[in-house]
Amino acid sequence: MKKSLFSLAALLLAGFTATAQEVKYEELDLDNGLHVILHQDNSAPVVTVGVMYDVGGKDLGGTPETGLRTGFAHFFEHLLFEGTQNIDRGEWFKIVSSNGGSNNANTSLDRTYYYEVFPSNNLELGLWMESERMLHPVIDQVGVDTQNEVVKEEKRLRYDNSPYGQFLFAVSDNLFSKHPYKNKNIGEMSDLDDSTLEEFKAYFKKWYTPSNAALVIAGDIDVAEATRLAKLYFEEIPGGEVPVRNFQKEDPITEALEATFYDPNIQIPAIITGYRTPGFAERDSYILNMISTYLSDGKSSKLYKKLVDDKKMALQAGAINIPQQDYSIYAIYGLPLGETSLEALLAEMDEEVVKLQTELISEKDFEKLQNKFENQFVNSNSSVQGIAASLATNYMLYKNTDLINSEINIYRNATREDIQEVAKKYLNPNQRVVLEYLPKKDEK
Repeated sequence: MKKSLFSLAALLLAGFTATAQEVKYEELDLDNGLHVILHQDNSAPVVTVGVMYDVGGKDLGGTPETGLRTGFAHFFEHLLFEGTQNIDRGEWFKIVSSNGGSNNANTSLDRTYYYEVFPSNNLELGLWMESERMLHPVIDQVGVDTQNEVVKEEKRLRYDNSPYGQFLFAVSDNLFSKHPYKNKNIGEMSDLDDSTLEEFKAYFKKWYTPSNAALVIAGDIDVAEATRLAKLYFEEIPGGEVPVRNFQKEDPITEALEATFYDPNIQIPAIITGYRTPGFAERDSYILNMISTYLSDGKSSKLYKKLVDDKKMALQAGAINIPQQDYSIYAIYGLPLGETSLEALLAEMDEEVVKLQTELISEKDFEKLQNKFENQFVNSNSSVQGIAASLATNYMLYKNTDLINSEINIYRNATREDIQEVAKKYLNPNQRVVLEYLPKKDEK
């Protein structure tokens, strides 16, 4: 019977694999250093044009003389929609929507990504707009002041006034003392208020250049024609110098750190353990993804079932691997129910980690894990927009565009022993921050 079950699992795994079609693409470098990635998929008359810049929240603005400023990359995510020499202020979104398209941008601590999705007959329009953004955006005081207010409102809504909105900030601030990952991606509003127009212009000149960017064109295209248009609109843009980073290395955490954070928007406290783990390109980081899925993906996961369903000790419990390029963050958290203390909840959370370190997970649980990652892999490549983002990310941050096809092999080749060893290597009490995330007391 056991052999039959394994055979069935193998068949299911093969079924997932069969549906994961290879993503074909072509790459070239323009003379100015811009990397271009092209993926042809003529199944629907849609095209995605995206530009990823190798700049994120870890890259500070300002100067040592004026003071280093947080939040610049995120600020530019907004500012670069203000307009260009050929696109009037307020017209960007109108042009996109009136031509049947949509667009957006997002910023992490490691990169910024802008993209448009158009009917494929508007490919040239998308390329022109992104070349306009790169070549000569209008960066003036009106735009800076306007977007400053927009960012302040976003910060208030998403973080300052949102329950548990400071969760990641509180963990990062205690895990990092030297690396700029300790800073908020959205930045400190005082930094943006104190920044000058000249500082913003200098930041753009340094980071938003062809030599620091990747252009991805994916969808219903002819590769030769898309290549011609990419050269037409981007090749004459001055390349610029490739910025050099020199971040300080963090010292290893060898003794448990205790910290407290007060959130005025909550009534129920939380206990969080945070671990500094390898950058997302390291194999161990992939194994940590598997561990977090095992512990907290869904109501049947180990932490939820034990602490929420069975023991009724927690309202919520989970684990998450927060991937970053230089160092990642692994966090385990719980919100106590009733009279459960934070200490008691922490002990139960730690017990599940110790089980991972001392026992191999069951073969059945391991098969479920691998099937989940196969499914995620297939889904991530199920849309042209998703493929475009993956191609750009894999080239820019992982230095390996073909991860879009080969990344799943890391999970396929993982073993139960790998999970045990990685848990023993990184998830130890002397290597972490224990954060009590508490309601802010009323000030009298």
